[in-house]
Amino acid sequence: MRTSHRRDRVVVVGGGIAGLATALHLAPLPVTLLVASPLGQQASTPLAQGGIAAALGDNDYPALHAADTLQAGAGLSDPDVAARVAAAAPACIEWLIAQGTHFDRTGSGDSLILGLEAAHSRRRIVHADGDGTGRCVLEALIRAVRQAPSIQILENHRVIDLALDGHGAVAGVVCSPGPSEGCDEPVLIPGRAVVLATGGVGGLYAHTTNPLSAVGSGLALAARAGAVLRDLEFVQFHPTAIAAGLDPMPLATEALRGEGAVLVNSRGERFMQDVPGAELAPRDVVARAIFAQICAGERVFLDTRYVLGERITRRFPGVTALCRAAGVDPVRDAIPVRPAAHYHMGGIKVDPQGRSSIEGLWACGEVASTGLHGANRLASNSLLEALAYATWVAEDIKGAQSGLSTGQPPSPTLAPRHRPVSAQQSEHLQQIRSIIDRQVGVLRNGAGLQDGIGGLQALMRHGSAADGPGAAMVGLMVAVAAYRRTESRGAHQRLDHPELRSEQHTEITLDQALRLAAEIDETAAPFRRVA
Repeated sequence: MRTSHRRDRVVVVGGGIAGLATALHLAPLPVTLLVASPLGQQASTPLAQGGIAAALGDNDYPALHAADTLQAGAGLSDPDVAARVAAAAPACIEWLIAQGTHFDRTGSGDSLILGLEAAHSRRRIVHADGDGTGRCVLEALIRAVRQAPSIQILENHRVIDLALDGHGAVAGVVCSPGPSEGCDEPVLIPGRAVVLATGGVGGLYAHTTNPLSAVGSGLALAARAGAVLRDLEFVQFHPTAIAAGLDPMPLATEALRGEGAVLVNSRGERFMQDVPGAELAPRDVVARAIFAQICAGERVFLDTRYVLGERITRRFPGVTALCRAAGVDPVRDAIPVRPAAHYHMGGIKVDPQGRSSIEGLWACGEVASTGLHGANRLASNSLLEALAYATWVAEDIKGAQSGLSTGQPPSPTLAPRHRPVSAQQSEHLQQIRSIIDRQVGVLRNGAGLQDGIGGLQALMRHGSAADGPGAAMVGLMVAVAAYRRTESRGAHQRLDHPELRSEQHTEITLDQALRLAAEIDETAAPFRRVA
């Protein structure tokens, strides 16, 4: 294994908004930015259609934004975190503008256009190019990163391990350069700090809006190093993924419902009409209502024709293009939709500065559990959280750097139990996706979770490094966390435990998850044998 020599750098893993913003805020510290694909590809950020929430309107305040966040979080959002992030939102928008992001403005150009989305009490969603916010933000940040002299970009480098020093602190990463790099040998990249900004877990589900590479690689890396993970059971399902047979599924943004689009079933019935908030109810409520219709044999459609008509082509060009590519013309046709795994509220447990439970390891963006989203993320808070915490992570690392000696840190080594992580699509991974989609989906129950845990354990045992043992492991940890939460809260709904119980977080390490999985599977084994 080759070793890259610079140990004074900060290593940032991930090329979405969280990784790019963190790398930029770390200047002038030397940063190595590692991305598993060409920069700008395989990130979730460019798929973000909704926008970024910020209290910018004359009748809006950060306190109202924080209150809406807490309401959506179903008792598990941290009030201090919500207040802090909401207060930082206007400055985050200003920073993006300074980086070259062109947000949509009124005809005079004086004011930003503010949109409305589900569970927001005010119009506070900032957009770029209509429904192209994520793409526009990512393009601006990529330009800035490529121009930053302090940032070294290594594309096609997949991180397969965290490297630890003799005290168990993270001191670098091991990555596998792609074939285009002309080297098959793993590379050890030491670093004074490592920031994981690797995205979520949507690719573990057979129905997802995420890139198929989003299989929890960052969670696997942190878990193997012994990090504490939190609230893994809370997976948000976007209610209106476009159901046209594509994988991943294109998204029909929530902003369409903010403009008045309605949900109807095969018989033309508006089944959300009598639900508080109707189509703008919280995402978990809408997702369950649509899923119930599908379970009853109905197809579900998002009808934009009467409120937008031809205007959808100008107001939402991205959605229009996605629909037409799937054979649906939203000007003439209602859009077929269904819930799909969209965002992971759980992740690596971090403190207010983004520090994990392991020395030397920070996490930012969807891979982190900051306490903002709780049991159900408020729409358009995801990009905001990544931007806010990128600032705080960078500030914390700079402070830590200033207190370090000028000598070189100790050489990192690999922890003996580490195994490579792969996100390669394979039959093995398809089996994982099928199990998780069936048993850890929109609606769950104890028996199904037990079956899922047993199946994922078997796939962990029989898989190989080439076909995704990290994916099975992360899926197993999500299933175990879901089995342990014997209540229904936010995005986690147990048919066998429909009631709310105590407002507690679920914290777990890999060792605990493996031990609990063995106990759960052993409990279920006699019933499977009888059946």
